[in-house]
Amino acid sequence: MRKIKLGMLGGGTVGSGVYHALTKNSAIFQKRTGCALEIVKIAVKQIREPRPYHIPENLLTTDWKEVVHNPEVQIVTELVGGTTVAREMVLTALELRKPVVTANKALLATYGAELFEAAEEYNTPIFFEASVAGGIPVIKAIREGFVINRFNEIYGIVNGTCNYILTRMSQDGLELENALKIAQKLGYAEADPGLDINGIDAMHKICILASLAAGAWVNPNQIHVEGIQTVTHKDIQYAKRLGYTIKLLAVAKAGDENGQLAYQVAVYPALIPQNHLLAHVNDVYNAVCVNGDIVGSTLFYGRGAGKDATASAVISDIADAAKYVLTPGLPYQNPFGIHQNARVIPIGKTCSKFYVRFTVEDKPGVLAKIATILGNAGISISAVIQDPDQPPKGIVPVILTTHHAPYQAMVTALTKIAKLPVVKAKPVMFRIETISNA
Repeated sequence: MRKIKLGMLGGGTVGSGVYHALTKNSAIFQKRTGCALEIVKIAVKQIREPRPYHIPENLLTTDWKEVVHNPEVQIVTELVGGTTVAREMVLTALELRKPVVTANKALLATYGAELFEAAEEYNTPIFFEASVAGGIPVIKAIREGFVINRFNEIYGIVNGTCNYILTRMSQDGLELENALKIAQKLGYAEADPGLDINGIDAMHKICILASLAAGAWVNPNQIHVEGIQTVTHKDIQYAKRLGYTIKLLAVAKAGDENGQLAYQVAVYPALIPQNHLLAHVNDVYNAVCVNGDIVGSTLFYGRGAGKDATASAVISDIADAAKYVLTPGLPYQNPFGIHQNARVIPIGKTCSKFYVRFTVEDKPGVLAKIATILGNAGISISAVIQDPDQPPKGIVPVILTTHHAPYQAMVTALTKIAKLPVVKAKPVMFRIETISNA
């Protein structure tokens, strides 16, 4: 049995999960890979702190360099998170020609181009299956299973916190604030949930998926990001009446800009048809719908986070990294191809159908004024819902859906509509997505 020696950076939720899984199922790993793994050292912030799974103290150190520079360590796992020290850790391991396994989506989204260029320079791979959608093997599918495909669309529900909140709002009639409190009580949301609620976590993940699809790095600063802060229970109910469900989507769509291949890359809450499989992905579960020109539409579903699901993905990468250790000189192919940024279509140039909720005075002629401004912008209305609201008396919601329209035209028109004296609150707008069924 060939032995591979592993050094781990991070022994918290995911790190202890990796240690537990490797200890519990070591015989299965050996049988399926022909390798026996030995954990040499694990770097942690504190030796004695609560962990989901116990790790023997003799394996622990608070000095990450003691792990990376250890001559016995052949593979390094980076599970500490963040983008500062983690970047130094990964670059150091690559320079020492030790394959790296990481679950750090923020690090890859921010410094991916630099890290993978270093991987090429040192002919030492980075594996990152656990960085998107936890235990769902979507990265390996895009890289290997769909290797012959051009990717037309990727739609992902990739943030379990937001998906749980939207599920509670839909099924239990809660508003966002109350649903968030339940998520925090159950441990599905952090005390400071900003990265989740604001869409940043999902942005990091779609940045990685879109970069794989494009074969070039997507600049995260060019990704349009909206969170779920403006979604209300009423919007979810109106969406149901129209035949839709509201989900936070991470989206990458191939398109054209000035005659060249480009991608729309964005995160936003959107209405999706209730008859689509993604509409039934609830609670903390994740799902990614990938459409390739050869394979067609496929759907990947499962737990997107947590100590065990993420550990499963990390260990699958460790198995792949072992091949490089056991085959010296094996050439490394950068999965992101050319050393330049992908072309990203500005959000203002993208088109979709839209759902808009207005809060207006209940008087004749209001809808006509709104329709006139939309019509002057070249935007046509496809459906209208008028529903008497609760007090204050005389103020009602008006819900419109539109045919396909440019995003910038919608923003400009709604800015004008918001200035009408009869409009009493900022209009709320969400996209309506048409997604091919898997």
